[in-house]
Amino acid sequence: MASTFDLLTLAVLADVGPRRATALRARGPLDGVLAHPDDHADVLPAEARQELRSGAARQRAQEELKLAERRGVRIVGLDEDSYPVLLKHIYDPPPVLYVQGGVAGDEGAVSVAVVGARKATPAGGALARQLARELAGAGAVIVSGLARGIDSEAHRGALEGYGRTVAVLGSGLDCLYPPENAGLASQIARSGAVVSEFPFGTGPHAGNFPRRNRVIAGWGRGVVVIEAQARSGALVTARCALEEGREVMAVPGHPTQANAEGTNQLLRDGAAVVRNASDVAEELRWVMPVTEGGPSSSDDLVAVLRPDAPLGLDELQARSGRSPGELLARLAELELECRVRRLPGGLFVRR
Repeated sequence: MASTFDLLTLAVLADVGPRRATALRARGPLDGVLAHPDDHADVLPAEARQELRSGAARQRAQEELKLAERRGVRIVGLDEDSYPVLLKHIYDPPPVLYVQGGVAGDEGAVSVAVVGARKATPAGGALARQLARELAGAGAVIVSGLARGIDSEAHRGALEGYGRTVAVLGSGLDCLYPPENAGLASQIARSGAVVSEFPFGTGPHAGNFPRRNRVIAGWGRGVVVIEAQARSGALVTARCALEEGREVMAVPGHPTQANAEGTNQLLRDGAAVVRNASDVAEELRWVMPVTEGGPSSSDDLVAVLRPDAPLGLDELQARSGRSPGELLARLAELELECRVRRLPGGLFVRR
């Protein structure tokens, strides 16, 4: 297993993207690879080799750690338990994730991406918001890219459902794009996470967004596309999802609308039709059975909760010993049974 510092050193090297990083990690213990850069000249560019020989790369990694500490950002390495496990197993996972908020290794099992057009129609935006609100309210984690349009509405819907949402950036966390979503990003970080694989100071360059899209696609179980033109980043995300064996779903649109061209093509290619949150849950086989009478497997959570003392997810996890993904699923089950009530701010009380 590689240390997070070595993975961070790898991540900050010049012209070493995720595919070269994956190739280097496959060559043996990473500390040894980084200590002998000239042995890997076929993969490491000349500038990166010089950064390693001079110590500049490790100095840059130290600076990143100091910046992260000052900004309240956690840098999560690929070999840490809290690194999302489904993302860990894509073809070219980011060596590190910069995280504002919190991430859990097993939450991918209850995560779904909702993406689409930046110039969304009012109807498309409203559907994205409703879909995310209902899914998040049932315990799903909503993943998107914080872009204008469908992405922003999906994040807002998840927050309205008092659920968890993850925003994946195509820039450094200190170069938030679009800038008008700074307030939304702060809300997301309080109960979910704003995430990037890019070092501090990285601007929103066009070439970063395909990399961002593969992270969105790889985070969870599937991708829902709501409005997309024939050439759009949402379709790149869908293609990444297909390559990684994820489920691809799309909302159909009127054939005369430009924003329906991409989604309708996905449906012609075999994507599942999505009309509502139930369609997504069915496609991903998310079943939350309602227990009729008798003791429930969630009775331990009911015992922990009180009607007059709201508890957040961190406290519930500590008291119940459950993983975050299992905890969210159990709480959703209890809500459906009307035994637990969700309050604003991600708090829960017993009914």
